[in-house]
Parts: sequence; C-alpha cells; structure tokens
Amino acid sequence: MPRRRLFTSLCALVFLLNLARVVYAPLLDVFIAEFPIGEATAGLIVTLTWIGSASLRLPTGWLLTKVPRHPVVVGSGAVLSLSAGIAATATTVPHLMGGAFLMGVGSGVYFVAAHPFVSELYPERVGRMMGIHGASNQLAAVAATPFVTLALLVDWRLSLWAISVLAALTTVFTWYSGRRTDLPQAGTADRRFVAGAVSEWRLVVTALVISGFSMFVWQGLFNFYELYMQSKVLTAQEAGTLLTLVFVAGIPAFYVGGNLAELLPHVPYVLGIVGSLGVCVYLLTVFDSLLVLVVLTTCVGFFGHAMYPAVDTYLLDTLPDNSRASAYAVFSSTVMMTQALGSAVVGQLVEGGYSYDQVFGTAALLVLFTTGCLSLAERTGRLPA
Repeated sequence: MPRRRLFTSLCALVFLLNLARVVYAPLLDVFIAEFPIGEATAGLIVTLTWIGSASLRLPTGWLLTKVPRHPVVVGSGAVLSLSAGIAATATTVPHLMGGAFLMGVGSGVYFVAAHPFVSELYPERVGRMMGIHGASNQLAAVAATPFVTLALLVDWRLSLWAISVLAALTTVFTWYSGRRTDLPQAGTADRRFVAGAVSEWRLVVTALVISGFSMFVWQGLFNFYELYMQSKVLTAQEAGTLLTLVFVAGIPAFYVGGNLAELLPHVPYVLGIVGSLGVCVYLLTVFDSLLVLVVLTTCVGFFGHAMYPAVDTYLLDTLPDNSRASAYAVFSSTVMMTQALGSAVVGQLVEGGYSYDQVFGTAALLVLFTTGCLSLAERTGRLPA
C-alpha cells in the first residue's frame, strides 16, 4: 500500500484528536445548564483536556525507545475512541472531567509519536508533509463550533459519540494501512531515552529558546483574543469573528509555512516567523480601527500558526535517527507545559490592573528583543543549524 494512504489516515486521525481538545470550549454553556456548575468548574473541564495532552508526552518518548511509532499512533486513536465514549456517557461532573482528561491524553501521545513518524515516512519532504499534517490539525479548530452547533440540534452527547465512532474507524484504517505499508526503519537505533535526549541538548534548548517564549505569548493572546478585541470597543460579534479569523488563517499558515520551512535555512526562517509575530502583536496594541485590526488579525493568525511547522521541521529534519523521538519528546513536553502557562499569566496581569495593550505590548517587545539577540547569535555561528 502506498505511504500516502497511511499519511491520509494520519491526517484524519490528527483532525479528530485535535477536535477532541477543542470541542469542549463551545460546549461550556451546555455543561453549565446540564450540570449544577459555574464558569470556574466548566473552565476546568477544558483545562483538563490540555493537562491530559501534556501529561504523558515524556513517558511516550520513553515508550518510543521500546516500541515502533505505528503501534503507539494506533494506541492513541484507541484511547481517543474509548475516552470520547466515556465522556459521552457522563452523568456527573467528575465522570465528564475524567473523559476530557483521557481525550487529552490520546492527543498528547499521538503528537509525540506521529511527528517523528511523519518526518521518517517522508525524509526528503519533512516541511511539506508536516505542513499538510498541521493543516489537517488546524481544520479541527475551525470546524469545532459548527460541528457542535449541528450536534446540539439532537443532543450535546452526539458530538462526543461522533468523535468516538469516527476515531474507532480511523484507527482501524490506520492500523490496516500500516500493516500493508513498507514502513521506514529510521529510529530503530533510538533505544536509550535519557542518553538520546541529553546527546541533543543544544538543539533542544535552542528550539526552546527560539520558540518557547513566543508560544507562551501566543497561547495567552489567542485565548484572550475575543476579550482583548472587545476592550477595543468592538462588539461581541465582531470580536468573535476576528477570533475565528485567527484560526482560519492557521490553515494556509501550516501548509505554506511547512513548505517554506523545507526550502529556507531553518534557524533564520524560524527567527523570521517569530519576529514577524512580535511585530504584528505590537501593532495590535497601537491601532483600534476595525479594518486595520482585520488585517493584523490575519497576520497574527498566520505567523502564530506558521511557527509550529517551522520549529518542528527544524528539529525533526536536524535530529539524527538514533535520538529523534527521545529529543523531540523532551522538547514537546517542555514547550507544551510552558505555553500552557500563558493564559494564566495574562489573566493574572489583567486582573492586577494592567490593560491588554500593556500586557501584549510588553510581551511583543520582549519577543522582538530575544529574537534580535538570537539573530545575532545565529549570524556569529553560535546556534546549531
């Protein structure tokens, strides 16, 4: 069976796994009405999906030194199918929280296993294929709200049952495709998790320094984007539309960004993406015109999402076979935990009396300062290429 069929099944699976992480946000109003809970408890349900996504990334990296990539990917799909069914049958809040957490676990296991797997399936086209894979992932963020809206015509549980059934079917096809495909032998020498990660510490630390703070800022920005736009005296509908535009811009960002990551020198390209994001975020704090905000929102959405295939291609295309999964697992888990703090920090600063413009303006200047320092280091040959 051609590798493209296996890759197609991976794109379908990543769509469902990311949908599982983002499907809870448009269901919060329903949960508040269905269960006797407030906004804080409802928000915790969403948070648990992301905690679940971060929780097993390091253990998955260790597992990949013992087990091939394909069975781990299949296992993540099985976890998603079972956990979505658990969440769909929830009659209590702890039951629902457990299902949400496990759905997040499935996504975290998948990303640590699948990203090296995709790069090894297409070693000559890492950037392009990571971009296509990422665009499939991003489609879920755009589709979540209309998907839930359709499900609510029947019952909110239908959205979770649909994810469960579709994940089961896609997982079976992924397993079948892998059994019928000539899989790469890359990664078979990666059998010592700690040694593999430590051997590439300079590359991992460089990727974290380049992208860690900007992803931290990005996470805080898009989670508060709707409220930020409303603080600029936009209506709730206009602010919601701009947030949707942020996610829509991510679809071409993954595809185009992945292709460019394949063609351009890795470190200068990543720094260019991060610097462009910093400029756009700073300009958001300067202008209040709706037309200008539409243009800047598109640019912010594009550069914010293009950062991910750029950094992944830099790592996966540079890491050797004997440490790729180990080192990438360390990077993925660390950056996931780092960026997850972005929303909490922004919320604390805003509650402390700082305006959104002050918070994001300062953050943008810090991103630009660190990017300038790293660019100087790159020009003098101090960063691993």
